[in-house]
Amino acid sequence: MGFLLLILGLALFLGVHVLTTRRQTRAALFVRLGEGGYKALYSLAALAGIVLIAKGFSIYRATEWIDVWYPPKAFRHITLALMLPAIILVVAAYIRGHIYTKLKHPMLAGVKLWAVAHLLANGDLGSIILFGSVLAWAVYDRISLKHREDTDSPPVPVGGFGNDAIAVGVGFVAYLALAFVFHPLVIGVPVVGV
Repeated sequence: MGFLLLILGLALFLGVHVLTTRRQTRAALFVRLGEGGYKALYSLAALAGIVLIAKGFSIYRATEWIDVWYPPKAFRHITLALMLPAIILVVAAYIRGHIYTKLKHPMLAGVKLWAVAHLLANGDLGSIILFGSVLAWAVYDRISLKHREDTDSPPVPVGGFGNDAIAVGVGFVAYLALAFVFHPLVIGVPVVGV
């Protein structure tokens, strides 16, 4: 049951994200639903996908765990080290400075780094499916961005090194919160001191 919910959640969550790469289909939905209707439906579908992923993965971890390989303990430390730049990159997608300008798509770079880091530390089938699917989507999305021509998009305001410093600071605080609070309390897996 958990596996099925996980797969359904991934299909729904990643499916709506793939929809954004299909520009003609997206434009047709904008016309049919209106911008507000499209965004509301998109948000509801993405949220439903997250809920199904979380519920499915939780059930899988409790009752259906399948080990595929056993990562060396050192990989956990590598994962912890990779997560700091991954989170900073995600923050830099919103607090735009030179990091944003240099990478063009720091959100996708951060998501790819997050997925690879978690694949290193987790050798069970559910984790491989979850993080592997997200990694595959992020690679696909980055490739699709190279072929998109959104001439109607407004220019993105970008700051300087001050924004980069803020992104690093916010990313560091978020990293600590995720490692010491979110991961052990919400995910149920401590990542520090293990």
